[in-house]
Amino acid sequence: MEFSGALFPTSWVWTGAALYAWLLGRALRWADWRRLADSDQLNVFLGAVVCVLLLWTLRTEVQPGLTWHLSAMVTLTLMYGWSLAIVAGSLALLGTTLVGLSDWAGFPLSALVFVVLPATLTQVILGLVRAYLPKHYFVYVFINAFFAGGFIALLAALGATGMLLLAGVYTLQALQDSYLLFLPLMFFPEAVLNGWLIAIMVGFKPHWVGSFRDDEYLHGK
Repeated sequence: MEFSGALFPTSWVWTGAALYAWLLGRALRWADWRRLADSDQLNVFLGAVVCVLLLWTLRTEVQPGLTWHLSAMVTLTLMYGWSLAIVAGSLALLGTTLVGLSDWAGFPLSALVFVVLPATLTQVILGLVRAYLPKHYFVYVFINAFFAGGFIALLAALGATGMLLLAGVYTLQALQDSYLLFLPLMFFPEAVLNGWLIAIMVGFKPHWVGSFRDDEYLHGK
């Protein structure tokens, strides 16, 4: 999902821009740039950005200034970790903005809710699963990718709803009539997308998925 900056007061836009700039700075500082020094890994990273950009062009407007599309941020985070996922998601969002599908004023708020929040939640869920559940292939795919993909999509949508309500952009009734009623339906496509992508990659290209290790999840299981 993405916001138009016209929906929010100027103070919200500038506050969002400051917070996003700070978080992006942390991501750039902590990112594993040595991994992208490998030309093969760099090509995969850039290819992932392009694929996400193309995915984000397939969208529908649920309310004026509020669009919905599949995210795949869970997959990016499992592949590259929190920092590089934010960089990749920001590049994809930059691409949709440059081609006119999004506006510049809405960029920071959209990035916070639909790039930074999903990446952060994915990293938290990954850490909890590693700490408390068995290290097994099916646990990794079904919890970290399938379940997390759908669950985080719902949380991001609810976060967007909360922002719209706090800003007084739409009434709760208007949001209920337009997309909250169908919110549970957003779980399945996002879950399937991330689940299938991760299942295929760890099966055929496990070195593309930085959070997956054969010796942890497959050997001896």
